[in-house]
Amino acid sequence: MANPWIAVGALALVALAIPLGMMAVSALLRPTVREQGKSAIYESGEIPTGNTRIRFNIQYYMVALLFVVFDIETVLIFPWTVIYRDAVSSAGLFAALVPMLVFIGVLVIGLAWAWRNGAVRWVKSPRAEQRRREQQQ
Repeated sequence: MANPWIAVGALALVALAIPLGMMAVSALLRPTVREQGKSAIYESGEIPTGNTRIRFNIQYYMVALLFVVFDIETVLIFPWTVIYRDAVSSAGLFAALVPMLVFIGVLVIGLAWAWRNGAVRWVKSPRAEQRRREQQQ
């Protein structure tokens, strides 16, 4: 009987040979003189204007970060709900419920903190900003 690792080795060789072969063929077939049009900036058919460095509003990243945090929360709560009945029967109601309530409590406190600091406020009104500056002084 042949060694089963021979198939794994053959698969590894094929997995390396195909990409390396494709890169070698493309290096041989591509033009050596660069075209001017390929190095030009392209913006959906429009002539680019202004600087390429644009300042994005941090609000986009804050909303994305909050989304990731609460997405992970659902990923962690779902398996807990599946095993909840078994955990209650083996460890008791208090031991099964308290850790998840603490976890959800920490997330609620974090959401309240983010809400209070304006992380979920999408559009900031000038009047609210003026009131905030007056309160800080």
